[in-house]
Amino acid sequence: MIALGGVIGAGLFVGSGTAIAAAGPSIILAYAISGALVMLVMRMLGEMAAAYPASGSFSVHSERAIGPWAGFTAGWAFWFLLCVAVGLEGIGAAQIAHGWVPGVPEWAWVALFMLLFMGTNLTAVKNFGEFEFWFATMKVLAIVAFLVIGVLAITGLLPGNDAPGTENLTGHGGFMPNGTEGLIAGLLASVFAYGGLETVTIAAAESEHPVEGVAKAVRTAMWRIALFYVGSMIVVVALIPWNAPALVDPDKGSYVATLEHLDLPGAGLAMKIVVFVALLSAMNANIYGASRMAGSLVSRGQGPRVIGKLFRGVPRVAVVMSSAFGFLCVLLSYWSPDEIFQWLLKTIGAIILVVWFFIAASQLLLRRRLEREAPEKLVVKMWAFPYLTWVALAGMAVVFVLMAREPGTREQLYYAGGLTVILAVVGFVRQKAAERT
Repeated sequence: MIALGGVIGAGLFVGSGTAIAAAGPSIILAYAISGALVMLVMRMLGEMAAAYPASGSFSVHSERAIGPWAGFTAGWAFWFLLCVAVGLEGIGAAQIAHGWVPGVPEWAWVALFMLLFMGTNLTAVKNFGEFEFWFATMKVLAIVAFLVIGVLAITGLLPGNDAPGTENLTGHGGFMPNGTEGLIAGLLASVFAYGGLETVTIAAAESEHPVEGVAKAVRTAMWRIALFYVGSMIVVVALIPWNAPALVDPDKGSYVATLEHLDLPGAGLAMKIVVFVALLSAMNANIYGASRMAGSLVSRGQGPRVIGKLFRGVPRVAVVMSSAFGFLCVLLSYWSPDEIFQWLLKTIGAIILVVWFFIAASQLLLRRRLEREAPEKLVVKMWAFPYLTWVALAGMAVVFVLMAREPGTREQLYYAGGLTVILAVVGFVRQKAAERT
């Protein structure tokens, strides 16, 4: 449920509308392809996390497999990504709350949300887990209800609505109305919508039975995410024309637009409430993931020692630091929306791909070591190793190339690449300095 809470946010409920507008009905194919890649990444991560449970997750695995510089690079890049994401989710939730209570400014709403979730994360980890469980439960129930309503509407069993047939799938320009370029744009958007699943292995390390927990979580989260994402896209593009203006309306998104298209009374408002909860849930999960990653890095000598200090098992300084950085991103969206804030958005554009690359490279190296030294730890095994690992790496390379080809994503690739290179250089220098001492 924590994995679902971290990944099911604005990317699915709101951002998918823009992806549909770019790819048309072929967004189904885009989400299926990127979903397959995510499944391979999560299977690799699950194998390593079950063998070596750690709150630093893939950062620890990268350090173990490649070297301290790799753990430093992957860990701090992911921390940066999560902190910016906390700010973005906070802005989204504040915009909805401001629409309901206009008298309270958006920045005040964000401050309130930050204080609330910083408080839940400063206490025992079970409090975070309890919040996230109920948040995620509400989101999952909403998506299931949406899928059920969608299937009824598609089959013509929903009162007041006729079965649309294949009109929206093949009409309005066909299945790929914008050609391969549109499919590529949808593919790139869908890849980044899956980011956040990695948090499950961070949380599993603090569970009562980490090995069993991560094995079960990885197995179930993969097919649930695939069902929710791909299933949702099938329902949306089957029921509403891909070029409907409501899909790209930031105040609605694909779910609300579809329910309003079906003319269901109150459904749009209900889904907006779910989107609000989804954003808060993602904030909660990302503050948790960022603080644990920072705490793990510092405990391994990869940052200022004070950040990793534990209070009753909780890295409270890391929680406050991560929350403060997220709120700073929010303030920058007001102070410098066209300069510094845009730089932040562009920088995180491809970070998740960098993280996935480190996961795949680490699994490729650690699997051989595990087979030699501790085969009993291979509780979760990567399918068809090493062939599918190489397939995943090739898939990531293809996405990098596609990003370089597209003007809208090329700049994101450059900024994210620059941050990665800077972190790698700093990490390498630190590693060499530590080796000399």
